[in-house]
Amino acid sequence: MEAYPDIEIYLAKAKLEALNAWLGETLDTPPLASAGKHRWRTQGQRNGHAIAILLVAKAADGFASLWFDSPDTPWTTDTDCAREAANRLDCEVRCSLGGWQPGDDPDAFLQVLPDGSEATIDWPDSGQ
Repeated sequence: MEAYPDIEIYLAKAKLEALNAWLGETLDTPPLASAGKHRWRTQGQRNGHAIAILLVAKAADGFASLWFDSPDTPWTTDTDCAREAANRLDCEVRCSLGGWQPGDDPDAFLQVLPDGSEATIDWPDSGQ
């Protein structure tokens, strides 16, 4: 499978210190730096490729958006990243079910919990 052109996941209550540690270990990033109201940025690298990273707090229903603007991340899909993030950050993570195509349900997301359990949910209408 070809890597997604970018990766986006949604984090519930991730601690900034844990997030910075994970990003530093995984993508050799400096800590996230403020980039305006509720926004933080950093830049990582992997195999000589720069990876721009943006964190937006309060992006949706109490979740922060974490976006990796690169096809050169260690994850092939959003789901791969969500699973690792839930485990490493000990928080709930949500992501789209796959590459969106016309006709797909835009509210269908994968919910990954820190214990490794997963469920397909409708979000934002899931009430969760």
